[in-house]
Amino acid sequence: MDNTPILIVDDEKSIVTMLETMLRKEGFHQIYTAHTGRDALSLIEKHPIEIIILDVMLPDGSGFDLCPQIRQQTNAYILFLTAKVSDLDVLTGFATGGDDYVTKPFNPLEVAARIKAFIRRKETHRHLDTSSTTSGRYDFGRFILDERAGELIVDGKVVTCPSQVYLLLLYFCKNPNLVLSKATLLEAVWGFDSYVDDNTVSVHIRRIREKIEEDPSKPKHLITVRGLGYKLIRGNETWQN
Repeated sequence: MDNTPILIVDDEKSIVTMLETMLRKEGFHQIYTAHTGRDALSLIEKHPIEIIILDVMLPDGSGFDLCPQIRQQTNAYILFLTAKVSDLDVLTGFATGGDDYVTKPFNPLEVAARIKAFIRRKETHRHLDTSSTTSGRYDFGRFILDERAGELIVDGKVVTCPSQVYLLLLYFCKNPNLVLSKATLLEAVWGFDSYVDDNTVSVHIRRIREKIEEDPSKPKHLITVRGLGYKLIRGNETWQN
C-alpha cells in the first residue's frame, strides 16, 4: 500500500467516486475528497497532502483561482482536470501553480499513471548521487537548494517551491554550468510517459526565475542559451547572451 496522501477536488461526485475507487485499487489508501474549493483548503490545512487532483470548474470558483491559495499552504503536486484544451488554458494552469493536467473525458488509469510517474521521479531524484556535493546542499550565493530538507532558500529565507518546479531546479543544481536542452529537461524531469510539451519547460523556467532571480526578466543565474537550451551558472563563471 502507498501512504502518499492524495486529495481529489471535484464537484461531480461520480468522478470523485470513480477516481477514489481506482486509486484504492492501485494501492493508494490515504485519500481525501472535497467538492468545493473551500472544503479543499480546509483539508489541506489539516492534513499533509502531497498530491492534489484539482478540477478547473468548481461551484465556488475556478481551480485556476484556487491554485495560488493552495500554493500558500503546500508545495504538493497539483494535477488539473480540465475540459479546456487550448494552449492558453494549459499554460494558465501551469502559471497559477499547477504541475500537470489531464483533459476530460479521461481514463482514470491515466490519472493513476501520472501520479505513479510523479512518485517515481521524486524517488529517483531523492536517491540520485549528488556528485557536486556530499551534503545535498547546493549553494549558488543568492539562493540555496537543500535537497535533504526539501527547501529553497533565497536571501536567507525559505520560499515556497511547488514539487515540479523544485524537481526542475534540483536537476539544474545537479548539472551546473551545463547547457540543457528542453528535450533533455522534459525527459529527465517529466519523463517519457509525460504528455507535456516545450511550453511546459518555458513556463517552469519562468517560475524558477521568479523565485531565484533579482530581476526575472534579466536572469543572472538561470540563463537562456539561444538555440540550445538553458544553463544554471555556478561559481565565478560569467555569461553574456
